[in-house]
Amino acid sequence: MYDPTQLRTFLAVAQTLSFTQAARRLGLRQSTVSQQVRRLEDAAGRPLFSRDTHSVELTEDGEAMLGFARRILEVHEQAAAFFTGTRVRGRLRFGASEDFVLTRLPEILEGFRYDHPEVDLELTVELSGTLHEQLAAGKLDLVLAKRRPEDPRGALVWRDDLVWIGAERLRLDADRPVPLIVYPPPGITRARALEALERQGRGWRIVCTSGSLNGLIAAARAGLGVMAHSRRLIPPGLFRLPERSGLPELGKVDFVLVHGHRRPGAQEAADALAAAVLAGGERLRRPGG
Repeated sequence: MYDPTQLRTFLAVAQTLSFTQAARRLGLRQSTVSQQVRRLEDAAGRPLFSRDTHSVELTEDGEAMLGFARRILEVHEQAAAFFTGTRVRGRLRFGASEDFVLTRLPEILEGFRYDHPEVDLELTVELSGTLHEQLAAGKLDLVLAKRRPEDPRGALVWRDDLVWIGAERLRLDADRPVPLIVYPPPGITRARALEALERQGRGWRIVCTSGSLNGLIAAARAGLGVMAHSRRLIPPGLFRLPERSGLPELGKVDFVLVHGHRRPGAQEAADALAAAVLAGGERLRRPGG
């Protein structure tokens, strides 16, 4: 009933909330992406997106289709691999940023290991900035991380708002420096937070530095200060600060997949894992557990 090509296009639009970005990711024309989404909507008999000139959002039926599309594509790919007899092998060095510690990334990796048991997967969890440095140094084959604003590389997994978060009871004093909870350099959200505050002319002081997301969360839950974080990945027990807090806008952030130097023993495995992450990208925006 549902064409796998159309489902992949639907997932790309759902994850980027942009027909233009989805077209770039898939290497298609935007008109082709729109046509494939319309055909899928015709097959489903219901609209999957509400869209105007400024925004694209999933409808309730679109949200339901996310889960169905992911499962259909997983089974489709498993069947194709079984009957073609293809075996992906090799050693794959994969880096994922701290942002995904509390998401369902382990489920995607577990599915990848099930589908490709002959791949030796080595996982590195680090700050996005550190992962990009390791990738450039040839120490990683594939990275899932935030992208620096000036860096055009990488396949867009999704785009999100950076927001200020903290404990529900936290109150900021406008006359005192903003208490910041941050990653150490070269953390990308750290740099964005400091740049935004300096543009606003707002004073700040660092009350907690940790290379671990769990460490930052503990400090924030204790009410020590505020931290910049992806809106769709806000950890349990923390809340987005309201506009009346007076903190500056942080803008948007891109989460991307970036390939390193194409090692002969890792290229096929990296391509397979990248496809699995892009197909299951909506699970990265849900808490694990």
